[in-house]
Amino acid sequence: MTPTTGPEPEPTAPTVLWRPDADTVADARLTAFHARAAERYGAPAPGGEDPAADYRALHRWSVTDPDAFWSAVADFCEVSFVTPPRAVLADRTMPGAVWFPGAELNYAWHALRRAGEAPDEPVVLTVAEPDAEPVPRMITGAELRGRVGAVAAALRGAGVRPGDRVCAYLPNVPEALIAFLASAAVGAVWTSCSPDFGPRAVLDRFRQVEPVVLFAADGYRWAGRTIDRTGTVAELRRELPGLRATIHVPLLGTEPPAGTTAWEEVVARPAEPEFAVLPFDHPLWILYSSGTTGLPKALVQSHGGILLEHLKQLSLHCDLRPGDRMYWYTSTGWMMWNFLISALLVGAVPVLHDGAPAHPRPDVQWRVAAEADATLYGTSAAYVMACAKAGVHPGEDPRLAGLRCVATTGSPLPPDGFRWLHRELGDRWIASVSGGTDVCSCFVGAVPTLPVRAGELQAVCLGTDLRARDADGREVIGGVGELMVALPMPSMPIAFWNDPDGERYRESYFTGRPGEWRHGDWITVTPHGGVVIHGRSDSTLNRQGVRMGSADIHEVVERLPGVRESLVVGVEEPDGGYWMPLFVHPAEGVDPADLAPGGELHDRIRADLRSELSPRHVPDEIVVVPGLPHTLTGKRLEVPVKRLLSGTPLERAVNPGSVDRPELLEFFVRLAAERRSAAA
Repeated sequence: MTPTTGPEPEPTAPTVLWRPDADTVADARLTAFHARAAERYGAPAPGGEDPAADYRALHRWSVTDPDAFWSAVADFCEVSFVTPPRAVLADRTMPGAVWFPGAELNYAWHALRRAGEAPDEPVVLTVAEPDAEPVPRMITGAELRGRVGAVAAALRGAGVRPGDRVCAYLPNVPEALIAFLASAAVGAVWTSCSPDFGPRAVLDRFRQVEPVVLFAADGYRWAGRTIDRTGTVAELRRELPGLRATIHVPLLGTEPPAGTTAWEEVVARPAEPEFAVLPFDHPLWILYSSGTTGLPKALVQSHGGILLEHLKQLSLHCDLRPGDRMYWYTSTGWMMWNFLISALLVGAVPVLHDGAPAHPRPDVQWRVAAEADATLYGTSAAYVMACAKAGVHPGEDPRLAGLRCVATTGSPLPPDGFRWLHRELGDRWIASVSGGTDVCSCFVGAVPTLPVRAGELQAVCLGTDLRARDADGREVIGGVGELMVALPMPSMPIAFWNDPDGERYRESYFTGRPGEWRHGDWITVTPHGGVVIHGRSDSTLNRQGVRMGSADIHEVVERLPGVRESLVVGVEEPDGGYWMPLFVHPAEGVDPADLAPGGELHDRIRADLRSELSPRHVPDEIVVVPGLPHTLTGKRLEVPVKRLLSGTPLERAVNPGSVDRPELLEFFVRLAAERRSAAA
């Protein structure tokens, strides 16, 4: 494990921006769960006077007695086992933990439970890219169940059986949700890519899992443009020889190609869905790592594991309940889509938004949240910071009065982002959360009974035995350490696809400290139980023995109005030197000369990093770039850029099919060649 010394923690706790009042604490689902867990399952009784102390005690119990805790979650959230389990955590070895052996259930049954109880009420809201106001369209419980039943019957008619793979090339539209629930009802294994993925990226994923059915759109609309994908779909059909059927979803109004079936034909006869009875660990879906080098890792997660973990997160941590509305801006290529649609599990209404994140105006997401009467609105930290720079003022919209919580993920929300949300929205719960595709959930994040501090995630989630460890494996409180998880979580992958001996799985998470999950993030666990995320441990900046996460650098630089985005890397050089460039994509209208030595913005960046972080972490040079590449789910390509600058050939440093703008990689290839030439 890499040494983990880093920046000194702040001498005083960050400012508290929000604190739940007594009524909010008393009404929280978490509070009701705590009382029941104490009454029935041996949890420590809540004291009531200090919610923070109550949460600490509840969390400690949740990781010291996981059998009782997860039994309490299943009871409180009314999990319906067709066949009851023989045990809870029968084997806690990682990897290889065995959860709820003998239990049988179905995720889709739980997701459609409220739809059956409320046939005439809206259970899903959908918004397509708007020309004017983003007015949601409602899908009732009866409509949802009828369409899911029709698609499930069509899948069975095509010979789909439990364990077969069903894939989708669809944006965030109701057809994607319906197709997924039908797949889960049948017991097929779902996997999806957003249509902004190019053919190579899609085939790198779908070829691995050999799907038998493809749901595919003819195109999509993005930022006012119409994007035709008929050619890509034709290529997918040619290159996926195991396909038995393709369902044509005409978002652009085209006729179904020969050999495909029209979506409207499939859903023409609504039917009551039938649900396969499945083992707890039966595969539910396959998600993919960012796959910046080699093929993406195909992560298999289970019906029962996702069901339990998402019920815990959405009910206890997000405080969602029947009738609430959850809007999270996402695409079908990101795990947050899977998390969003699980709102159905608690009877909440997911809001599906198909469109660009800031079109036709920068405030479009806030307007969707307002029109949908969202209870919880989730977005990226980058969008929050972009709104702050664009002069967006969501607090002026009275339609957001019912919004209880604004949540962010994807990257750490800087303290300035917390403060901007607080200034705009007033006394409102701000929940920055962090986890990963790897578990399709959060390790740390939202707790409705705890205060919110600027720059901190509120607390470690229940059932997650998270540790920050130093280079010697010792737990660190108040200093920087590496994020480790010492107890299994039910949503951890049951396997990687095509990894029969588990070697790739073990290498991905279980190197460094036997029996603990190594996630690859630098974190600080504060003395009061909050968590600060510093960035990926494999892209850590090491200057003169002092290590710092890249997120700390980005936060300082990107608060400056002349900076659109930044990327910092540290490159070990052959002569033993260490080169730390900062790449800056300037905001529109900024003169690149301002970022040259002696320029006003150049000098301001260096001065702010020196005074606010560390003189050691002032970059060696600031390099203006025409744009920065990201993974297809929006993450900065820190490690691949570092590899390119270290001389790794492009084909070995990164899979271009996993990059949103692969042409931008050539800039770093040229820069590396120029540096090698100059050093020769």
